[in-house]
Amino acid sequence: MRFVCFNEDQLGLLTEDGSGIIDITDRLGVEARDPLLEYIRGDYEDASEYEGADPDHDISDVHLRSPIKRPGKVIAAPLNYENHIEEAIADKDITTEEWFSIKDKGYFLKAPSSVVGPDTGIELPFADRRTDHEIELAFVLRDDVKDIESDDAWDHIFGFTILLDISLRGDQDRSNRKSYDTFTVIGPCITTADEIDDPQDLEMELQLNGETRQQENTGDMVYTCADVTKYASLGTTLEAGDVITTGTPEGVSSLSDGDTINATIENIGSMTVDVTAREVSFEEVDVQKGGQD
Repeated sequence: MRFVCFNEDQLGLLTEDGSGIIDITDRLGVEARDPLLEYIRGDYEDASEYEGADPDHDISDVHLRSPIKRPGKVIAAPLNYENHIEEAIADKDITTEEWFSIKDKGYFLKAPSSVVGPDTGIELPFADRRTDHEIELAFVLRDDVKDIESDDAWDHIFGFTILLDISLRGDQDRSNRKSYDTFTVIGPCITTADEIDDPQDLEMELQLNGETRQQENTGDMVYTCADVTKYASLGTTLEAGDVITTGTPEGVSSLSDGDTINATIENIGSMTVDVTAREVSFEEVDVQKGGQD
């Protein structure tokens, strides 16, 4: 199954060819601001009963939101492809540090408020700061887990999706630079785990204005989806609906007003995301220390 969230709070299934949406909101009786999260956590009828139904909407006629509108946590692995590690070390705008991975530096968190769907688009917050695209394979947890082993992690994954980790470059902490509004684009759907034969063998591609910038197979990750889940669960409860994202390959480049991103991951789908920019200068933002009288 491929779940989508569309318009306001409607839950749907993509048709096999991806052109239509079967509205299952009323069929399942899901009444929530975050319907897929409610479906994952709740005790509902199996949505697969409706996979063969006629579509209620053409996908071009709806507003696609993030399948999970407001996850409790977005957990991200840093530098998880060797070719991107080499790229990052060579480009000091990306990092000033030496080679490192999740084992060295741990994961970082992205604000849930940064999550949007593909039809919302990306808004660059500062006109004078470089902001890059990063395509990543992400996945959503089906239940609460803590201190699990890698071999068991696969049993706790609800499904997989495409995530664009938009990244402002600079000296701020990663969780700051990657948590601006619209900086976590998730979509177009969540494909359930049973539909993916091998998550570590999926081709991914990102095109910027029609030109391929990133192209890689998920088999080239330094740490697998299961490895990242194991690390993230050490001493920490991961909850149903949490999103874990697995790092980006080489080829990141800067975004500008008017750009269009096309992101694709094999067996999951494709999404088109437009980029706009605000006319705000980061250097002119005046942040002063406050105090109490």
